[in-house]
Amino acid sequence: MVKNIIIAIDGEASSGKSTQAKKIADYFGYYYLDSGAFYRAITLFFKRNKFSSVNQIDNNDLINISLSSKYKNGKNLIYLNGEDVSKDIRSIEISNNVSEFAKMKEIREHVYKHLREFSKNQSTVIDGRDIGTVVFPDANYKFFFYAKPEIRAKRRFSEINKSDINYDSVLDNLNYRDITDSTRDIAPLKKADDAYSIDVSDLSISQVFAKILNIIKK
Repeated sequence: MVKNIIIAIDGEASSGKSTQAKKIADYFGYYYLDSGAFYRAITLFFKRNKFSSVNQIDNNDLINISLSSKYKNGKNLIYLNGEDVSKDIRSIEISNNVSEFAKMKEIREHVYKHLREFSKNQSTVIDGRDIGTVVFPDANYKFFFYAKPEIRAKRRFSEINKSDINYDSVLDNLNYRDITDSTRDIAPLKKADDAYSIDVSDLSISQVFAKILNIIKK
């Protein structure tokens, strides 16, 4: 029996983790999971239900949250209690609040459970925070992306593509997330000791992909 392969991609916000993860999944015919989208979906749930702080949340609230994912034709669809929220979770409001909710231990464990369950019976490429350090410490391949904040902000701004959002607000949001992600007590931004680091600042999508393939095919 062939063992399932796990490829974990971590790194700074908007450093291209999802783009590369999807390309790798498509290339090898693996399943793709965007762990950050799950945290965004949970954040959306609590914002919709008027939770202003993680201090208002307990385990009973998490029982009411069911997460699922479908990867089809290069698109990753995220479902919150059966509803497709793939677009809703990409709003600037969710971006501004997801770090606050994602640092809660109970929320992270809830997401971990879903990620491990999804990848149990299939080779999977997974991107997101602490994927290679906590969720899948024994992943076959681990990568860590980083880039200059200005480069990442331009990338994020082009993805949002909304007239009411400007570049400076996106850059401010990324700088805030960098500080929050790096200094929080639970699941801070951290490279796994055995992960391959890639500075994507001056590399095209195809150049980053080529680097990854060279490593995997060694």
